[in-house]
Amino acid sequence: MSMSKRLAAEFLGTFWLVLGGCGSAVLAANFGGDGNPLGIGLLGVSLAFGLTVLTGAYAFGHVSGGHFNPAVSIGLFAGGRFPAKDLLPYIVVQVLGGALAGFVLLQIASGSAGFSIDPAAAGAFASNGFDARSPGGYGMAAAFLCEVVMTAMFLVVIMGATHARAPAGFAPIAIGLALTLIHLISIPVTNTSVNPARSTGVALFAGSGALGQLWLFWVAPIIGGAVGGAVYRGLVASDRD
Repeated sequence: MSMSKRLAAEFLGTFWLVLGGCGSAVLAANFGGDGNPLGIGLLGVSLAFGLTVLTGAYAFGHVSGGHFNPAVSIGLFAGGRFPAKDLLPYIVVQVLGGALAGFVLLQIASGSAGFSIDPAAAGAFASNGFDARSPGGYGMAAAFLCEVVMTAMFLVVIMGATHARAPAGFAPIAIGLALTLIHLISIPVTNTSVNPARSTGVALFAGSGALGQLWLFWVAPIIGGAVGGAVYRGLVASDRD
């Protein structure tokens, strides 16, 4: 597959992930206000992120590998599954896809007369954060550890589900469910990133509070991705991967 087609697939897949996942948080999580049965809440948002990865992987995985996440690309490189020369182009288009999704989501959300973004609020415009910007008030150390561990385990699942000996055709389901579980665990801590492109795509429009903390949601997922990829590579080092 040509590089241009692979990059287009990564762009579209990341766009879909951010629009679907963050869109569910912005538009539907608390639809109608507290106590309204139409709001999807934490469970619904978690499922939405999992579904975007699942559907995106089936749609674009055969073209680009279905990374949609700089931490995944770096983790796959650390795991021996992705060449270094392709890292920068993949990361660039992933961030651009996430940014376009954030822009489109802002245009949709602004169609409601009551919509506004409080830059200081926890989870403003589905952004990630710690301390006062954490949904549960978790500090920086807890947020950093959570993002590292969750991203590492995400990479372990990805590499295991796509191993040559794994059941064929089921990898997107396992990966989507893993991302759902990750969100169920960590939304209260950081609003769940495990994906620098997802964090950047909404932080660009969420104000100075989100942008000021964005560094953590690049550094921690990248460390976690690299650790997870390396750990899985070591686990199967004697196997034919």
